[in-house]
Amino acid sequence: MKEGMLMPKNRSIKGLLLDMDGVLYVGNQLIDGARETIEWLRYKGIPFRFITNTTTRTPESLIAKLDNIHLKIRAEEVFTAVTATLGYLKGRGEPSCHLLLRDEIKPLFNSFPNDADNPDYVVIGDIGATWNYENLNKVFNMLMRGSKLICMHRNKFWQGEDGLKMDIGAFVAALEYVSDKSALVIGKPSPAFFQQALQSLDLERDEVAILGDDIDSDIGGGQASDMRGILVKTGKYREDYVSRSSVRSDFIIESIKELPRLMEDLAGG
Repeated sequence: MKEGMLMPKNRSIKGLLLDMDGVLYVGNQLIDGARETIEWLRYKGIPFRFITNTTTRTPESLIAKLDNIHLKIRAEEVFTAVTATLGYLKGRGEPSCHLLLRDEIKPLFNSFPNDADNPDYVVIGDIGATWNYENLNKVFNMLMRGSKLICMHRNKFWQGEDGLKMDIGAFVAALEYVSDKSALVIGKPSPAFFQQALQSLDLERDEVAILGDDIDSDIGGGQASDMRGILVKTGKYREDYVSRSSVRSDFIIESIKELPRLMEDLAGG
């Protein structure tokens, strides 16, 4: 699809990119209809990929988590911000890194030299409650000495089992503000991240839709890559936040449970 062209809203959807956290599950609780919808997509032969900004688990442990809640997915179907970051760094040889990552994730980056003073890259993921002034100030000084900043994503917040949780985007924004340097965003809504998943589907962009609970990162990012956006009212969805966003989703459904009906309606149209 050429840049600037409007997407045909009544065209059937032939493939999907599915966000995970907040769409398939919240915490360790599977969202109603998720398993049945994935089974329906497989039965219908509709290709799909799972995409996630989750940086607290390796792809292997993420698949194991879903297996524990009885949702079967395949390794080749999953694209994560963690693996995309690894791919980016490997494409630049063996740059030195300072990692603000969970202990579970750090071993994946063992091939890159660790530099706690003046690294080529500072790599930021979700480190939960361990954010503090000391580690922020340390990164600030690295940036001032010339290090580049990579964030696996810059989400504002996410949905936990006990409510909304502040995400790493605020810390990234603070570091950008004090250093006057822009972070390189690897995960959603980066066009390169969406493109990686799209290529594996072998479909035109306007034949694919993104299903997500984040109006900005999921829907806005997908639409910027010429896909249609389907917003679900689960996970981090908040009506007042969506109403304030400049992004307008092509479709809004209550949950992933309604996805088969939407796709059948579009196919019939």
